[in-house]
Amino acid sequence: MTGRRSYYHEVGGQELHVSEWGAPDAPVLVMWHGLARTGRDFDVAAKHFSSRYRVICPDTIGRGLSSWSRDPNHDYTYDAYTVQAAALLQRLGVERCKWVGTSMGGLLGMMLASGPLKRCVERLVLNDIGPRPNPVAITRIRAYVTARPSFADMRELEVFLRQIYLPFGALSDQEWRSMAETSARRRDDGRITVHYDPEIMRVFADQPDNLNYWPIWDGVVCPTLILRGETSDVLLPEVAEEMTRRGPGGKLVTVPGCGHAPMLNVPSQISVLEAFLEG
Repeated sequence: MTGRRSYYHEVGGQELHVSEWGAPDAPVLVMWHGLARTGRDFDVAAKHFSSRYRVICPDTIGRGLSSWSRDPNHDYTYDAYTVQAAALLQRLGVERCKWVGTSMGGLLGMMLASGPLKRCVERLVLNDIGPRPNPVAITRIRAYVTARPSFADMRELEVFLRQIYLPFGALSDQEWRSMAETSARRRDDGRITVHYDPEIMRVFADQPDNLNYWPIWDGVVCPTLILRGETSDVLLPEVAEEMTRRGPGGKLVTVPGCGHAPMLNVPSQISVLEAFLEG
């Protein structure tokens, strides 16, 4: 039972979409996506790990196939995401899990592993994110996620995604096409735009540039792997190094040929995950 299955769960009045892989009674691996992405980004890795794990890949509220909030200022925040994530895992009957989080998904995992799911998260992987994201990179990300792009066809959307997500590293033509297909939403006029609620990015843009999550990192106790894209402008080298000396003292691995953030879609990256998760 290794193929992808698609489910919808009511959590706190919201409908959350979840892709699941693997046997329902296998150990649980949660893979949580970044700010403007979806759980489908993990299709390659999830398929690989499905022979050993029940792999759970949610779409955060407001993204992908999950519902949009009626109260964006409340629901599109980390405080709300942690409540939703904990409630989702409870609904799914998850008592113990390993967590792989890219960017926003990594911060979410860090918050859960140091707080409400401290006894649940057994191993934590932070994919190109840390307790102090680079303010310059936050400004760069704001520039594209707060735009409301419109495309005449899927080809234009794919070109756009190839440009803004070039730092993800090596993706095949089929993977870029798959990203476009799982990132598209038709507007009322028939043109194509991106999948997420624009209000997410308005709320994100209102956050301060100088974020500091060191106290949360210091509260993590489970074994932790820190992945940093070689040319990442989000997780700076000095922050990554300090993470190895504080909190859980995570293991740092630099991923060559990537910026923010490694896609976790090639054997060399998957093997690093595998070695840590099975350690």
